Amino acid sequence: MSRDDREINLEEVRQSLAVYLDEENLDGFREIFIDLHNYEQSEIYQSLTDEQRNTLYEFLSPEEVSDFFDLLELEADEYEELLDKIDARYAAHIIGAMQYDNAVDILNEISREKMTTYLPLMNKEDAAEIRSLLNYEEDTAGGIMTTEIVSINSLMTVREAMRFLKEVAPDSEMIYYLFVTDPANHLAGIISLRELIIADDDEYIGDVMTERVVSVRVSDDQEEVAQIVRDYDFLAVPVVDFQDHLVGIITADDIMDVIHEEAGEDYSRLAGMSDNESTSDSAVKTAKKRLPWLIGLTFMGMITAWMLSFFEDTLARVVLLSAFIPVISGMAGNTGTQSLAVAIRGISTGEIKESSKLKLAGRELGSGFITGLVCGIVIFLIIIVMYQEPVLGIIVSGSLLASMSVATIIGTIVPLLMNKIGIDPAIASGPFITTANDIISLLIYFALANVFMSSLL
Repeated sequence: MSRDDREINLEEVRQSLAVYLDEENLDGFREIFIDLHNYEQSEIYQSLTDEQRNTLYEFLSPEEVSDFFDLLELEADEYEELLDKIDARYAAHIIGAMQYDNAVDILNEISREKMTTYLPLMNKEDAAEIRSLLNYEEDTAGGIMTTEIVSINSLMTVREAMRFLKEVAPDSEMIYYLFVTDPANHLAGIISLRELIIADDDEYIGDVMTERVVSVRVSDDQEEVAQIVRDYDFLAVPVVDFQDHLVGIITADDIMDVIHEEAGEDYSRLAGMSDNESTSDSAVKTAKKRLPWLIGLTFMGMITAWMLSFFEDTLARVVLLSAFIPVISGMAGNTGTQSLAVAIRGISTGEIKESSKLKLAGRELGSGFITGLVCGIVIFLIIIVMYQEPVLGIIVSGSLLASMSVATIIGTIVPLLMNKIGIDPAIASGPFITTANDIISLLIYFALANVFMSSLL
C-alpha cells in the first residue's frame, strides 16, 4: 500500500471513529480503534475535537491511552493545554503508564505545579521511577534513558535466566539485549536473546556472556550517546552511574528522537532563529523570539555602514567601486556559510576528530582559494569586456580571491573553536558568519582600492 493509499484509508477510519464517538457507540469504536497501530491511534487522536476526546477517555482505560500518548508529537506548550482538559487523576494514570522516559519528557514540559499534582496521584512504583529520572539533566543520557530494563545476574544459570525473562519481559521496553550484572548490580557483561536461547541450560550466565560492554554514563551528552549508537549500530546502549551500576538503557527509537531534535536546533541556529520556535506560535511570539538575533545582526550591520562611510572619499573618487560591493560581500558570505555547514555537520556526526581538524581547515582554505581564483578570473574578464578597466578588474578579482579564502577559514575555525571550549557550534549561525565576512571582505576590498587608487584615477 502506497503512502497516499494509507493516508486515504486512515482518513476513512478517522471519519468512522469520529461518528462512533459522536454517537457514543462504545463497541463500534473499540472494535476499530484497538486494532490500529499506536502511531495511527495518535494521529487520529490529534484530529479529534475536545468533545470527542472526552468520550474517548470514557471508552479507553488510561493504560490504553498511554500506548499512543508515547507517540504524540506536540510542541512543548501544547502538553499542558492538553492535560488541563483531562481529569487530573486520569491524566496522572496515563503518564504513569507511559514509558518512563517519555513520561519524564512530558513532565519536563509542564509547570512544576502541575507536575507535583500528578506525581502523588500515580501508582507509587511508577512515581518513584519517574522521580528518579527527573533528577537528571534533560539533554543527558540520564535524561533520555528508561529504567524499564531486563538485567540478569551473572550467577544465574541459563535455565533460571529464561524463567526470569518470561516473568519480566511484559514490562520491559527491549529484550533483544540482556545486560548482565554482578551481585552488587555493577554492569558485568551482555548476552543477546539468541545467544541465551542456544546456550546450554545448565551453563552460568557469567560463562556465556560477552564481558566487553560499551556503555555510557548518566552525565554524557545526548549527542555523544547518539554518535555511539550510530557508530556501533546498537539497538540499545546501557547507562551506568559513576560507580558503574546499571541504571537504565537508551534505545534506538530514543536516539532517533535525539537526532531529529538536534538537527532541528542546528538548523534553527544556522538560520539565526530560536531553537524553540514553533509553527503554532503567534506573529507576536515569533517576533519576540527572533528579535534578539536580529537586533544583534543590526549592530553588526552598523559596522559595515560605518566602514562604508569611512571609505566615502575612496568611493567618491571612483564611483564604479560601489557596484561590486554586493558581489564581493555576497560571495564571501556564501562560501563562509558553506564551510560553516560542513564544519557543524562534521562535529554533530562525529566525523571530525581532533587529529583531522587541521586537515579540514587546510582543505577548506584550499577550496576557498581555488573557487576564489576561478571566480576572480571570471569577474576580471567581465570587467575588461564591459568597462575596459584592467586595474579595477585586478582590485575586484584580488578582493574576491582573498575574501573567499578568508571566509572559508572563518566558517571552519569559528565552530571548531566554539566546540573546543564547550559552546554549541551551531550558535555560530549563518547570519553572524555572513555579517562577519561582509566586514572583512569590505576591509580587503577598500584596502586594495586605496593601494591602486592612483592607477584608477
